[in-house]
Amino acid sequence: MGTRRRGEELERAILHAAAEELRESGYPGLTMDRVAARAGTNKNAIYRRWPHRAALGIAAYRHLSDVAIPNPDTGTLRGDALEMLRQANETWSSPHGAVLRSLLSAAADDPALLDLMRARSGAETMDRAWLTMLDRAVARGEAPPTAVHPRVAATPMMLLRAEYAMRGIPSVPDEILIEIVDEVFLPLVRGRV
Repeated sequence: MGTRRRGEELERAILHAAAEELRESGYPGLTMDRVAARAGTNKNAIYRRWPHRAALGIAAYRHLSDVAIPNPDTGTLRGDALEMLRQANETWSSPHGAVLRSLLSAAADDPALLDLMRARSGAETMDRAWLTMLDRAVARGEAPPTAVHPRVAATPMMLLRAEYAMRGIPSVPDEILIEIVDEVFLPLVRGRV
């Protein structure tokens, strides 16, 4: 008879099982029964840690994709913005990104999932990276100080997310990333007074 897993060991096994289910079936196919079977535990062990499927889905995604937020410093605002979008596009185009896209798609019909995604998305960290980028641009004289604003900082990533959501494509072409930067973000930054 095997040793009973507890604590962190059991939690890792559950998260790993849930992440595998997300990879294979997306959020719609994630069930507590399937995760419990794959993890070799019972549903009660899962529900004690995550009260519902949405909480488990978000926790599994975070377990799957603990990725550092990029912080490029190319020497220009345009270069930094393009690099940030390209790195985000690469991540979202990966198998981890497919899981995220599945969660985002399901969030439209699952208010609990949407609330959890907002609370645990790391969006604040990403916004801070864009604000830091804008601060550097101000220091170099590329942008007015008024450009350092949360809405301005969030605009490129929101537009990238919209490309995924509206077009349903597995990767956003580089020419669209360039358009986001050159036609929307830089004019927005430079036009702030």
